[in-house]
Amino acid sequence: MSTTSAVSPTPVEGGTQLSAGAAAKRARRRRVALVWAGRVGLAALVIGGWQAFTTWGIVDPFFFGQPSGIAGRLAELFRDGTEFGSFYANIWTTIQEALVGFALGAVTGVVFGVALGQSRFLADVLGPYIKMVNAIPRIVLGSIFIVAFGIGVLPKILLAAVLVFFIVFFNAFQGVREVDRNILANARVLGASPSQIVRHVTVPSALTWIIASLHSAFGFAIVGALVGEVLGAQSGLGLVIKTAQNNFDPNGVFATMLVISVIVLGAEWVIGKLEHRLLAWRPPAPSEASNAL
Repeated sequence: MSTTSAVSPTPVEGGTQLSAGAAAKRARRRRVALVWAGRVGLAALVIGGWQAFTTWGIVDPFFFGQPSGIAGRLAELFRDGTEFGSFYANIWTTIQEALVGFALGAVTGVVFGVALGQSRFLADVLGPYIKMVNAIPRIVLGSIFIVAFGIGVLPKILLAAVLVFFIVFFNAFQGVREVDRNILANARVLGASPSQIVRHVTVPSALTWIIASLHSAFGFAIVGALVGEVLGAQSGLGLVIKTAQNNFDPNGVFATMLVISVIVLGAEWVIGKLEHRLLAWRPPAPSEASNAL
C-alpha cells in the first residue's frame, strides 16, 4: 500500500508574499527612476532652450542672462568673492539671519498658536491685533526695523521671524482647534492636568499642522532675510543681488538665486527628515505611501 504525503501550502504562500514584496519594491524603484528622469529631462529642456534662445538672439541675454554665463559668474563669485567679502561669508550671513529668524518665529508662532487655540478669551482679545499686524506690508516692516535698529543683522532676523511667525501661528492655532474634543474630555476625566493635556494631547495632535507649516516657513525666512538685505545691509546674498541688479548683471542675479534655491532645498530636506522622525507614530497618508523621494 503506497502512501502519499500532503504538501503544505505554507511555502507557496511565503513565496507569494515574497514575490509581491519584490514586485512592490521594483515598482517603487521604477517610479523613482521615472520621476528623476522627468526632473532631469525638464531641467535639460529649460536650460537647453534658454541657452539656445539666447544664442540665436530670440531672447536678449542682456536682460535674461544665459546659462553658460550664469555658470561662469557663479564660479567667479566662489573663486574671487564680492566687493563685500567672500561669497561664502555672504552666504553664511544670510543663512544665519534666516535660521535665527526661523527659530524665533517658529517658537513664538507655536506658543501663541497653542495658547490662543485653547483660550477663546485670549483669541478674542488678541485676534484683531494679530490680524492688523499681519496686514502690514512686509517691506514696510523691514523699513521700520532698519530705521529702528540700523543695517546690522537684527532687522533681518526680526523680519524673517515675522514672516515665519504668522505662517506657523495660524497653522498651530487651527491645529489646536481641530483636536478631538472627546480625547480632551477623556484626558480630563482621567485626571490629567492642563499642562499634561497640552504636552501629551494638544501639541501632538496639532503637530501635523505645525510641521506642515515649517515646510514653507523656512522659505519665507530666507525671503525676510533677503528683503532686509536689499533694503540695507553690509553683507548678505540680498546685497549681492541688489549690486548685480544695479550693475545690469543678470547672470550675477540668477547665480545668486541658484545658491538660494539650493539652500532652501537643503532646508526642506532636513525638515522632511524631522517630520518623519516626529510623526513616526502617524500612519502614512495615501499620498505619502508612494512618495519616498
